[in-house]
Amino acid sequence: MSKLAEIEALLFVAGEEGITARQIADLLSLPPTGVVQSLEKLAQKYHEDTDSSLCLMETASRYKLVTKADYASVLRDYSRTPMNQSLSRAALETLSIIAYKQPITRVEVDDIRGVNSSGAITKLLSFDLIREDGKKEVLGRPNLYVTTEYFLDYMGINHLEELPKVEEVDIDAEEGQLFFCEKWLKKYKRVRDTSLWKFNHTDDRKVWGISPVS
Repeated sequence: MSKLAEIEALLFVAGEEGITARQIADLLSLPPTGVVQSLEKLAQKYHEDTDSSLCLMETASRYKLVTKADYASVLRDYSRTPMNQSLSRAALETLSIIAYKQPITRVEVDDIRGVNSSGAITKLLSFDLIREDGKKEVLGRPNLYVTTEYFLDYMGINHLEELPKVEEVDIDAEEGQLFFCEKWLKKYKRVRDTSLWKFNHTDDRKVWGISPVS
């Protein structure tokens, strides 16, 4: 296992919030200068690889994987695709967690699901079902996510209090996680059968430019 591959894995898991060179150095027991050199090497690798849609971005000393600007058009088309199919299990599970535990960070969602939720969050953002709602005042200041007013319309409810009641879930319990998702799926099936399930593709909702690989 190469150190470059380990750094790439950390960048992928960090998602849209990114990760600092110092954090990578501490996690991999490497000197910070060596990590910076590896990040530069990885950035060059993505730049030269015409078969890769990824590039490495640095903002505010945090590194994150994003898609190259050349792919903005295809991502824009994807974000405008009508939701004529059911949301994936991952997106649905992520949405249910955000709905019941908002405001919540991606890492907190990951802790509940046990897997990286960046892709699901990106899709939910593109459909305007969730939105960013400030930063959590902890190390790294990650984004907080909440549901939108469109989410209420989408679910056919007027207030979040109308969501089905779910017992408090132990975030470390796999059984609790499955119960949490199962309760949501029952509500989701009812909504999917209504006209609200169809996404109004004439409504120009959020469009990606450079989209985080998250």
